[in-house]
Amino acid sequence: MDSKLTLKLEKEVIEKAKFFAKSQHTSLSRLIENYLMTITSEEDPESITPLVKSLSGIIDLPEDEKDDYSDYLTKKYK
Repeated sequence: MDSKLTLKLEKEVIEKAKFFAKSQHTSLSRLIENYLMTITSEEDPESITPLVKSLSGIIDLPEDEKDDYSDYLTKKYK
């Protein structure tokens, strides 16, 4: 259920935030909601963001390709 929230912020901060939200193709409300969800999450602070969570699982690679890529990364960062 959505609820309304009123915030008092510096005008310059609001303008910058609106510009940033527009550049990310999202609304300022969604941007703030995602931020608040992230900082109030009980998960590890270094965890995956809501956007990344929504994208995970989109690509389904066969197991042998996952193993090949894993081997590549292991060699690359040795």
